[in-house]
Amino acid sequence: MTKDMTKGSPMKLILGFSIPLFFGFLFQQFYSMVDTLIVGRFLGKENLAAVGATGSVNFLIIGFCMGICSGFAIPVSHKFGAGDPKGMRRIVANCVWLSAVFAVGMTLLTTLLCRPILVMMKTPDNILEASYAYIWIIFLGIPATFLYNMTSGVIRALGDSRTPVIFLLLSSFLNIGLDLFFIINLQWGVQGAAWATVISQGVSGVCCLLFIVKKFDILRIERDEWRPDKHLMGTLCGMGVPMGLQYSITAIGSVILQSATNTLGSDSVAAVTAAGRISGFLACPFDAMGSTMATYGGQNIGAGRLDRISKGLKSCVLLGAGYSVVAVAVSIFLGEPLATLFLDVSETAIIGNVRFFLIVNTVFYFPLALVNIIRFLIQGMGFPTFAILAGVFEMLARAMAGFVLVPLIGFTGVALGSPIAWILADAFLIPAYFHVMKSKFPHQKSDTHSEESV
Repeated sequence: MTKDMTKGSPMKLILGFSIPLFFGFLFQQFYSMVDTLIVGRFLGKENLAAVGATGSVNFLIIGFCMGICSGFAIPVSHKFGAGDPKGMRRIVANCVWLSAVFAVGMTLLTTLLCRPILVMMKTPDNILEASYAYIWIIFLGIPATFLYNMTSGVIRALGDSRTPVIFLLLSSFLNIGLDLFFIINLQWGVQGAAWATVISQGVSGVCCLLFIVKKFDILRIERDEWRPDKHLMGTLCGMGVPMGLQYSITAIGSVILQSATNTLGSDSVAAVTAAGRISGFLACPFDAMGSTMATYGGQNIGAGRLDRISKGLKSCVLLGAGYSVVAVAVSIFLGEPLATLFLDVSETAIIGNVRFFLIVNTVFYFPLALVNIIRFLIQGMGFPTFAILAGVFEMLARAMAGFVLVPLIGFTGVALGSPIAWILADAFLIPAYFHVMKSKFPHQKSDTHSEESV
């Protein structure tokens, strides 16, 4: 059930690992899309805007949780690559303890503070209550978020990228059914969409947990391995917290940009919401490439195979460049038809803004590809601090768009926010990668015994 990424063609390994991940991220976006589509079609554009107004604060908190879990999984991949199963099991056991503490603490904190945050973000009065009802339930489901992301992260760290996708597929269909039942039959409004998301993610997390218990003999943790270890917990927090902060720092810029968007009215919020859901789908390959490079980098660092890092990077960048061209074509020719999935065809102004937003963003998708590929590779190699600094650049760019561009040029400023953020992040990440390779591993020599082709 495991996969060794320290041997073989980097291109073949990256493709084989990333394709299942792509479908996994696709189904994760499916959660959001189904919520948004049904809300927009059955509850109207104001409720669509209400869900969209929570997007940045949702990313701020849920992104932090996901980042922590991704960071926790990196030492697991290191131990797997190094061939140390006992050490790996001790790390997994301490991951469980830490995840439980973080899940409870984050749930209590966010459910108490979500209304003040929405008010601070200048959420329009006509959608404030619906926004609060939706995001409060999402935050109540943080333990389910931790369960899925922690278990799926461990499974991927061992080289299995397919199994989490299978469970996400099953839970995606559950999400559709629950959305329709809660919103149409029970008439729960936006709360129904939130409960559908939480329950579905909880189901996928339980499935991953049961799979680990049943199938991974290498993870059968002995009694003495369950003992909490302060040193290991410190190591895990040193990986997980910076990665969580990376998401949150990036999201602070998104919160500022969302606040500026809110001042343009609920129609603009609805346009950004629909465009954001479509863009989320289009960006799934980049998410898959990033997660793949984290595992690839982690295993090869653990095995001492630094010679393979640059080969894998080149292969993944080629994949990212090719897909970026496809994404631009989709936005140009299918932007308006995709927008009508969320909005009534009579909302021509909003639909036009959706298409415009998509084109502006996808034109800059190659910089986004580099952000994901290089950042996650560096993280997988064990240098999460650089990811935080890249997040700072993204935050500053989106803050500039929110404070300067939106007041000056309106919706165009909103559309330019993320592209500027990706470019500034790349300006830091590309030199950071070469710095890591040259200064952190100056004596590493290539393995001449087994040269794999790209």
